[in-house]
Parts: sequence; C-alpha cells; structure tokens
Amino acid sequence: MPYATHSDAERSAMLDAVGVSDPDALFDIPESVRFDGDYGIDAHSERETRAAVEGILDESPDLTEFLGGGHYDHYVPSVVDHLSLRSEFLTSYTQYQPEITQGFLQALFEFQSLVVELTGLGVANCSMYDRATALGEAALLADRVRASSGETVLVPDDLPDRVRAVLDNYTDGPGIGVDTYPTSEGTVDVDALADRVDDEVSLIYAATPNARGVLEPNLDAVGDLADDHDALFCVGSDAVALSVLEPPESYGADIVVGDAGVLGLPTTYGMGLGLFACREDFLRQVPGRLVGISEDDADNRAYTLTLQTREQHIRRERATSNICTNQAWLALRAAIHAAWLGPDGLTGLAEECVTGIREACERIDALDGFTAPVYDGHHFREALIDTDESAAAVVERCREAGLALRTVDDGGEERLAVCVTDTNRENVDALIDALAPEREVSAV
Repeated sequence: MPYATHSDAERSAMLDAVGVSDPDALFDIPESVRFDGDYGIDAHSERETRAAVEGILDESPDLTEFLGGGHYDHYVPSVVDHLSLRSEFLTSYTQYQPEITQGFLQALFEFQSLVVELTGLGVANCSMYDRATALGEAALLADRVRASSGETVLVPDDLPDRVRAVLDNYTDGPGIGVDTYPTSEGTVDVDALADRVDDEVSLIYAATPNARGVLEPNLDAVGDLADDHDALFCVGSDAVALSVLEPPESYGADIVVGDAGVLGLPTTYGMGLGLFACREDFLRQVPGRLVGISEDDADNRAYTLTLQTREQHIRRERATSNICTNQAWLALRAAIHAAWLGPDGLTGLAEECVTGIREACERIDALDGFTAPVYDGHHFREALIDTDESAAAVVERCREAGLALRTVDDGGEERLAVCVTDTNRENVDALIDALAPEREVSAV
C-alpha cells in the first residue's frame, strides 16, 4: 500500500483490530488465479510517479482530432464540472434513499424527460452504459415481449464491429440469432431488407446518422416492414442529432437507443453514456433504473426510483435489469449540459454538425484527387472520403501535420473518414492544407 496515508504502526493497529497479520488475508483469491510473480515495477513516491507519467504524456503527440467513429467531442461548458463535481453528486451511488437524494433524482427525471421529448416515445430510463449495451438490451426486450417464436435480430451490414461484438455477447445466452441486411449507397437497401425479413425476426435495427455519417432517409419503409412482420423497430441515434430530426415515434419506432454522452462528456476514449426509450407498452420491461414522481406524507411532489421489481437487487435471476454500475452521474452531466444549452442551443449545436461537415466536404471535394462525400445525402458530423492515393498515406501525412484522421474499410474499399464538430471546425483550414499540400485546387 505505497500510497496509503497511514503509517506502518497505524496499519498494524488496524490489522490487529480485525485479527489478521497481513492485508492479503483480507482477500479470498483462489490459488488458481492468484498472481504470485513480480510485476517488475520499482516503488516510487507519489511525486515521482506523477513526474514519470507526465513525462510519458509529454512524449505523446498533441493531435487535433477529426476521428469520429462513435466518439464525438463537443464543447462542455464549465458549469457541468462545477455542478456535477459537488460532493453530494460525485459521491452518490444509486439513489435508493429518496429522502436524501431528491435533487439528484430530479436531475435524472429531467434527463428522462429530455429523452422522451427527443424520441417521442412514452418511457425512457435514466441511462445505459453506451449505445452498444442499449442495443443489446433492446434485443433482449424484443425477445421477452414478442408473442411469436421468432428470435432473430436484423442489423445493417455497416454496424461497427465493436457494437456487433457487444450485441453478440448479449444475445448468445438466450439463444437469439443476429443477422445482417444489406446497405446500398450508404443507406438501407429496402428491397434487400424486405427479402430478408420474415416472421422469425423479432427486431430490426437501423441508425440515423448511420456508421457512415449519413442521415438515413428510409426509416419509414423500415418501420413498415417491421410492422408487417410483427417485429419491433429499433432506431439508433444520439441526443444532439435527435434535436433536429423527426421524433422516431413518428415513423413507427418501438425502441430508440443511442449515445447520450455527446452531452456532458468530453472525448473519453471508452467511457460512454447510453440512452434507451420505448413505447409505454413495454414499461415493465425497460432495462435500467426509472425515476418517477410521487408524493410524500405532506402531499408534496417527491421523486423516487420506481418499478424496482425489475431489478437484480430484488429479483436476481428473474430481473429484466442487470445494470449494476451507477451511470447516474453521467446522466446528471448530460442533463446539466442540455439545460445550459436550452432548446435553441441544442438545435444550434445540431445544425452546426450538419453545416460543418458539409462545408468541409465541399472544400475537400474541390481538391484534385479527392471525392467528398462518397455518398449522396445529408451527413451529420462525419463523412467518408475517397482519395486517389493510399488513404493510409494521407492519414500519416495528416498526422505529421498534427491532425488525426482514420481509415475505414467500406465494403472492401479503403476510405478516409472525417468528423467535424464545434471543437475542431476552426482547424479545417489546416486539414485542407494537410490533405493536399502540393495539389492544384479544381475550379468549383
């Protein structure tokens, strides 16, 4: 315990009090998995360790990111940190004691209300881990509520591998099958999907914006196909995009999943915040925690976790929810960010996600040897780009210029992906220079 603040004498006194002589005796770790080797890490003081880590970080290149691909950086106002880092929020676990957590519960209720308003659906929970686990929970919900025996989930063939892997994990145990349907020209191939859907399908998933950044124009048709075959229709999106798109309920969505971490979270490289909403028919099947409004003994409005019989801490293996890690703090941050933006600010941010990538693509397309975007249609934040030279070589050239891009295998074609948000839009000039430093610009 090199960083514990207690002295050797204090540690010995604590061990004596519990009747053991060594801290290892406090942990029951089976020999078969116990590590008894040497990590080869020399002991350092806190100050030495901090200096060493800072030195390593200083060696890392400080790149301006145009990466996207599921991680989107938006400016997070300082009020989010100032409020969410208050001790009563930061140290709070699940709000099982409503009498002492009314403020937190109200904030979570506001988060749920935001998701309900954006999706048009009747019920939203107070957050999921991320988009991928929300999709997994949607597949499980569809399997529970669908009357017929069909147990196949259909997802588009451009579903990111990391999302598919999580979905496969969720569906493996219950024996739910996962299959893909084709996309064409960057959007759903409705005719091919129609050929693939039958009465064995329990859920059809489509995203807008999709993995290529395209706003999906065929959602009405997908919803009709799902309805025709008694399958549930699940739409994937995010909290910013939904502010300017039609509410998914309007074109027949039964479930909406997606990313709420676009609000309240900076780029976190792994940590996420998912959203989950569904029709009120599925109220008792919603995964995760729900905050509801009740009344106290004095008839005052009071907030509380409701329908907890769905949760594993009460019904264990019969529960519909097995979300153990507390995501409430992240939902709190998203609610604060949304409240700070207000309706006009939120839609303004979304509109910037449309105009930013459109203007960047127009400038890139004007460069000899580049085609941007690859697919027609409206884009949101990001787009795929064709280049006459190796996409990997372009990425490396941009890296040397201090910019981070990524390549995408798009149906066997290696393409560039560019993401523009409010935090990197001012660096688009540098991106243009790095993409084609010695090329002529075509007349527009």
